[in-house]
Amino acid sequence: YSARTSSWRKINRADPNTLIDLTVVLQAPGRDALEKTFWAVSTPNNPAYGQHKKLDEIAAILAVPQERVDRVKAHFGSATSLTLSPTRDMLKVRMPVAAAERALACELHAFDHPSKPGKLLVRASTHYSLPSSLADDVVMVGELLQFPAPRARLGGDDADAATSPSVWPNDCEAAQCSGKVTPGVLAARYKTNASVGMESSSSTMAVAEFQGEFFEERDLESFGASCHVPCDVKTVVGANRSQAGTESELDIEYIKAVAPEVPLTVVYSNQYSLLDWANEITSNASSPLIHSVSYGNDEAQQTGAPRAQFWRNSAQFSDASSIPSGTAYMLSCNTAFMKAGSMGLSILFASGDQGVCGREGCGFLKHKFHPDFPAASPYITAVGGTDFETKGVIGA
Repeated sequence: YSARTSSWRKINRADPNTLIDLTVVLQAPGRDALEKTFWAVSTPNNPAYGQHKKLDEIAAILAVPQERVDRVKAHFGSATSLTLSPTRDMLKVRMPVAAAERALACELHAFDHPSKPGKLLVRASTHYSLPSSLADDVVMVGELLQFPAPRARLGGDDADAATSPSVWPNDCEAAQCSGKVTPGVLAARYKTNASVGMESSSSTMAVAEFQGEFFEERDLESFGASCHVPCDVKTVVGANRSQAGTESELDIEYIKAVAPEVPLTVVYSNQYSLLDWANEITSNASSPLIHSVSYGNDEAQQTGAPRAQFWRNSAQFSDASSIPSGTAYMLSCNTAFMKAGSMGLSILFASGDQGVCGREGCGFLKHKFHPDFPAASPYITAVGGTDFETKGVIGA
């Protein structure tokens, strides 16, 4: 954490009794074999195309030894709960702040953000460390150094100014939809209909929501009635409160606008953690087949997560096992994406809102592009927006 570069503000030491969730990523000897499996089942001209793997098969490919699991579990023995993923390469740890500080040799603080009043985030204010005896066992510990980039609020004057009442045909009954991109506009532009995704009776899809982005059933019903789209959510994984979230409701309404008959799952996590979310969907043998995620960060903003440092004794620390900053986090996410793809899950990530310059900007003297992550990952599909050549003209 750096107060100079971060928009998050450090408040005070975290309450020692507060329970936090961490994701410990274990070294997997079979990661290279998993990547080969991913490309084989994903490449149309490969003989193994479409031969997706079950969870126990992926666990066998990754081949994390039981002794490794036992050593890491023993180190976090003071945890309230320890949950090993079915693929055996991720350990979800729930423990009090005080116990986490002892296990990771760091200090945890509470942080807040101007765009999230009343919401606190617990993170390490310095790098964490693990015993050198675990150097060959652990890649990194997630939810310690990563700070989410809060999303700008949608709507407002800028959104209203972007269109005029006459440029798009309004297929919704609400007058407020006039001039906006409605479900009917998407259907006309991309030549879709209500049968999208129904070529197979097993079609399923999901959206991911984080950080208090809930949805109101009555809002979805109102949108659906006005724009003639069924906006029902079949399953919620995590939680939902009767509390309107602009981002979550937009995600739900418009994925249902594109594929109205496909059952929808909302996967919710109270904290923004790609690792936790990926662990959730790849631990579920009946996970939805399509996952749409409209979150991300610049690659450079993901680099606050180096591999753990390891100590040899209480007074001596060693960087020998460290790898370049950020590499461990992105590598761990990519491993999770490979697991998903090998299972037959397709993941779609937003390509970002700021174009090639990203959130950091291209700079003034020396222009430099800043790709988004995970959009830049080769193991997912990045989806960008569409600018129509002529404003208000739908036909291609």
